[in-house]
Amino acid sequence: MHLVEGSGDSVSCETRDVLRARLRLSALILMGGFAAFLVWGLIQLWLGQMNWTWVWPFQLAITAMLAVCGISLCRKCPLTISILRVKELLIFGSPAIFFLALQYQTLTACVAEEEFLPNPAVPWLLLMFTYALFIPNGWRRAAVVIGALGAAPLVLIGALWSLDAVCSVYLSEHPQYLIDLALAMGTSLAACVAGVYSINTLRTEALQARQLGQYRLGERLGGGGMGEVFKAEHQLMKRPCAIKIIRPEKAGDPRTLARFEREVRLTAKLSHWNNIDIYDYGRADDGTFYYVMEFLPGMNLHDLVQRHGPLPPQRVAYLMRQTCDALAEAHGWGLIHRDIKPANIFAAERGGMYDVAKLLDFGLAKPLAGFGTEAAGADPKLTQDGMLTGSPLYMSPEQALGEREPDERSDIYALGLVMYYMLTGRPPFQDSNPMRLLIAHAHEDPLPPAELREGIPPEMDRIVMACLKKSPEERFQSAVELAAALDDCSFLEPWDRHSAARWWQQQRSGRPEAVATTV
Repeated sequence: MHLVEGSGDSVSCETRDVLRARLRLSALILMGGFAAFLVWGLIQLWLGQMNWTWVWPFQLAITAMLAVCGISLCRKCPLTISILRVKELLIFGSPAIFFLALQYQTLTACVAEEEFLPNPAVPWLLLMFTYALFIPNGWRRAAVVIGALGAAPLVLIGALWSLDAVCSVYLSEHPQYLIDLALAMGTSLAACVAGVYSINTLRTEALQARQLGQYRLGERLGGGGMGEVFKAEHQLMKRPCAIKIIRPEKAGDPRTLARFEREVRLTAKLSHWNNIDIYDYGRADDGTFYYVMEFLPGMNLHDLVQRHGPLPPQRVAYLMRQTCDALAEAHGWGLIHRDIKPANIFAAERGGMYDVAKLLDFGLAKPLAGFGTEAAGADPKLTQDGMLTGSPLYMSPEQALGEREPDERSDIYALGLVMYYMLTGRPPFQDSNPMRLLIAHAHEDPLPPAELREGIPPEMDRIVMACLKKSPEERFQSAVELAAALDDCSFLEPWDRHSAARWWQQQRSGRPEAVATTV
């Protein structure tokens, strides 16, 4: 069982373009090198300085294969991520096989005829540094691939020691040869992996000081497992905005890129005031993916409760009523959110109004049964059966058990968990073990919020507990139904736009840093 952000290998052509372009460049560079040595060898053959061997047709085949790979990686060629990975293996694996075969023959001949064993590292260093420079990767994956290339000459020398008697005698008399080679390859491996890590780090730091398309990036606002968020300004309209940029180390992960694109496309379909607005989406010249959204001064509900404690019930109802409207629009599009939690709901200032609820992060949204994936804008391959998606703290029983397909009532359960957290300052179930959390959601009944905190009206307590019923049939059946129940709640001191404005102004006058957090 895996708790994942998204599943599957399906990504769009736009997402695959970065890897495709880098592989094409690598193929053409290696092809140029092989072609140059092939021409030089044929000239020597024509001059009678060398004899015809199996090397020439083999080298010609590798050159042709690299050329075909380069041509097939054109921008308009439809390629899946699986095909791209196969081509990556061909582009770097075929030269490696050629080098092993050529060096085995060359090294045995040198020892037998000249009693000298040349260093085989040069072609392997070419492959290692080409891969490190051009193929987008996290440092861990780069370490595996480059490590395999770096180990190849050591494996070759080991084979010579075991299989060739003359080489075995030479290596036994010169043990420092193998030590020198191991040190050289190990140092090169470390340099390549450190280079991949440094490139990613420098790229992240440079984002703050450069222009991204028409947007001038400002300070970093936050970040998560997938991307970084920066404050920015459109250079022509002078409009403040927030830009979410995919993490450089995630650039080689098709699942992350696919979720990033899907989040943009699904969110852009939603137009309700309480859903976040998407302004733009694109990819920079260096392959950086980003999308531009409205800038939200304020705090997410998780930070709001962490800094100021449990919220008044009337304020909870005020914020949740707006969230229900946002969720109702998504459900109307046939989308369930599946990742509703306090951190994904924002209490923002918009248009001179305060406590404007904004529902964020549709990266895990999925079409409801009966709605086409084309209309919903989601790819079912990203969320395969058997995968659990979302946060264990805010996951419905049907998501935890996987026994039935989640629907809009799963989002209602998550809204009940969010209200519980806002009213009490804690989720109903707490455990460091995700599996125990899932079991609790599926089988344990939480304590009513009114038993944990005084002053919660009975009707508000009943609404929360109705949302948290284990059976979806016993919950509110839609966001509209839940909104109507919240509208029927009566409070001695109702919370409205004027109450929200007074609260935020008091916080700003007393502790400006308390409202500095943004989207």
